[in-house]
Amino acid sequence: MTRIDDLPVRDELRGKSPYGAPQLDVAVRLNTNENPYPLPEPLVQRIAERVADAARNLNRYPDRDAVELRTELARYLTRTTGYEVTYEQVWAANGSNEVLQQILQAFGGPGRTALGFEPSYSMHPLLARGTNTGWVSAPRKDDFSLDVDAAAEAIRTHKPHVVFITSPNNPTGNAVAREDVLALYEAAGPGAIVVVDEAYTEFSHGASLLELIEGRPNLVISRTMSKAFGAAGLRLGYLAADPAVVDAVQLVRLPYHLSAVNQATALAALEYTDTLLSYVEQLKAERDRVVAELETLGFDVTVADANFIQFGVFEDPHAVWQFVLDRGVLIRDNGVPGRLRVTVGTPEENDAFLDAAREVMKEFGA
Repeated sequence: MTRIDDLPVRDELRGKSPYGAPQLDVAVRLNTNENPYPLPEPLVQRIAERVADAARNLNRYPDRDAVELRTELARYLTRTTGYEVTYEQVWAANGSNEVLQQILQAFGGPGRTALGFEPSYSMHPLLARGTNTGWVSAPRKDDFSLDVDAAAEAIRTHKPHVVFITSPNNPTGNAVAREDVLALYEAAGPGAIVVVDEAYTEFSHGASLLELIEGRPNLVISRTMSKAFGAAGLRLGYLAADPAVVDAVQLVRLPYHLSAVNQATALAALEYTDTLLSYVEQLKAERDRVVAELETLGFDVTVADANFIQFGVFEDPHAVWQFVLDRGVLIRDNGVPGRLRVTVGTPEENDAFLDAAREVMKEFGA
């Protein structure tokens, strides 16, 4: 049987594994940070209407520049953050991963490097590798927050061309303060693009950092519709930045990269922003409840600003993961030493997890 390494694959890909979380058929799945609430039926009907309209013209290519969608995303950002942006400042692609990949294609590449603060989103170094961009990992503090002075020094030392700041950070859950982002942007200087990955920002206790793009042409805010909009299956991500950044990523995007069906579905979802964000408020309340329960049980919980919670500390996290799985609850073993991560689900799903967590404490302690 032929293996990947038997093929003339690039050297830096040899021996590597693709990104992914276990997809197991269990009663409660809380491992991939999905929004647990299905789309409301009126929105499902509206999607069907918009997709039917799009289907009548599938013999034609879609709007290559997705102007209507970018306009509505700009309106959403303006309305929810109070900072006005226009469609010229917004770009959309197939999930925020493609947005980040396009940034690396435009500003990274051979002979260039990207830097991130780990543990963080594990796709950042994978996307760097896929675009033949060098990767530099800088550490976080023991509480998984950023040591801003050390982070700024790492940037000045390595002089990366792209810097990733994830806020709230996945998998740890903590956000980055406004003044810290400004300090790192200053350290990066004009030779680097600084990307603030805000995939989970709608769940945060704090505000989006969107307004920081004002007067900072090298700062990019990336977002997704997978989490807050409950549309992980849609695969729609977007960025907000100076229009020049949007022009740059269009140099590397594939032609007609966003299908007419994707654009129609995303536009329908944006019509139901209020309803979908009400689910976000429910999830934030549930997150805070689960955090309080875990702390009461005696677990060490990382500051949680997203729709997931990192907790521990365990001598053998994988054994605890399996113990919880045996009780019908799938959570995530990310490889962070001593820690596991659980996505916030419905109240019933969270109760099932907390029941398992009580058994964990009896069996393993923390």
